Amino acid sequence: MIELAPPLVPDPDDVLDLGAGRGPLWLDDMLRTDLPELVRIRRRVHSHPELGRRESATSALILRTLDADGIKAKLMPTGTGVIAEVGSGEKVVGLRADIDALPLNESTGLSFASTLPNVAHACGHDVHLTVLLGAARALARAGDLGGRVRLIFQPAEEVFPGGSHDVIAAGGLDGLSRLFALHCDPRLQVGYVGLKSGAITSTSDQLELRISGAGGHTSRPHLTTDLIYALGTVITGLPALLTRRLDPRASAVMVWGAVHAGEAANAIPRDGVLRGTLRLMDRRAWDAAESLVRELVAQLLAPTGAAFELDYFRGVPPVENEQVSTDLMRTAAQRALGAEAARPAEQSTGAEDFAVFLEQVPGSLARLGVWDGVGPRVDLHSSRFTADERAIAAGIRLMAHTAVAALAH
Repeated sequence: MIELAPPLVPDPDDVLDLGAGRGPLWLDDMLRTDLPELVRIRRRVHSHPELGRRESATSALILRTLDADGIKAKLMPTGTGVIAEVGSGEKVVGLRADIDALPLNESTGLSFASTLPNVAHACGHDVHLTVLLGAARALARAGDLGGRVRLIFQPAEEVFPGGSHDVIAAGGLDGLSRLFALHCDPRLQVGYVGLKSGAITSTSDQLELRISGAGGHTSRPHLTTDLIYALGTVITGLPALLTRRLDPRASAVMVWGAVHAGEAANAIPRDGVLRGTLRLMDRRAWDAAESLVRELVAQLLAPTGAAFELDYFRGVPPVENEQVSTDLMRTAAQRALGAEAARPAEQSTGAEDFAVFLEQVPGSLARLGVWDGVGPRVDLHSSRFTADERAIAAGIRLMAHTAVAALAH
């Protein structure tokens, strides 16, 4: 592996091609000539992020880039997201990248930081789409691939319901034999790839609980429905009870992200709201979770006298990486980046709607190292998240080798 600490913001022409010289020739040639342009595309997307199902400018840029490369592509019927193909033949494998940003302010200080308030590529989707553009460009120059590679630029990965459903409705999975994706991993050093067969992510459901009752003066709580007390009962009680009612191996993670009620210190409010997420590591526990949550919330609130409404938004299952597909990615990583490049990955409590695809077609999601090995590890969805741009070349090599290996399998 290359051990080099790059400058924080290198010139695009100075971004190194990790894996250079490992072939095949068409891939080496493309990266030698085109890597700086691809880095500039990534920086443009990064500085002009767009939220889920609003990625019109990003989709237009993808279409223009593919068209310039002579790759036939089409905008999805929803108006954002792009599907394209390279190669010819009956066998089809897919490569997928998500393209949307997150609703938060960037604080990286990068020269190409987001130019929009409260919108930022803090999850690396700008890297993902750049990798897929590079892989598409390389594969289009490869000659006979022995089949077709479908390129899926998916919108709206960060929202509920996710854009995976839009891709499926648009026929994006039709005829696919396998589907592959990668995701930036800021805990893994650039040049390495994290792989795991079986579940590599968790589920993610969202809850919104609205409670109401007779408000009043804090000096006479017995004449009111004490909404703040009721909220507190659920805030502490639901996460605790879930650990006793669900199989511990499901590793339930119930966390509240928002609570709103009241204004005055001496007034009991008439209504309040809780919002949070429930994540589980096990599919069977996920299937049982909603009914259990509704049962427990009702039991917790019954003694308080509060009325309630619970909206439970069922999200995505775990990403279940298929064994053969994961083995193909492992071989591809070793060929593309070196014998030590493939590293074992742990199951994450994060969620990814790539899981929806893998319920219909076998495939695998890999973790792409983007930590520079020098600075602090800053997690995804942080306003300070950055990706070492040497990961772009590493990702292109991984995905191109994976597509070729899958078509040959």
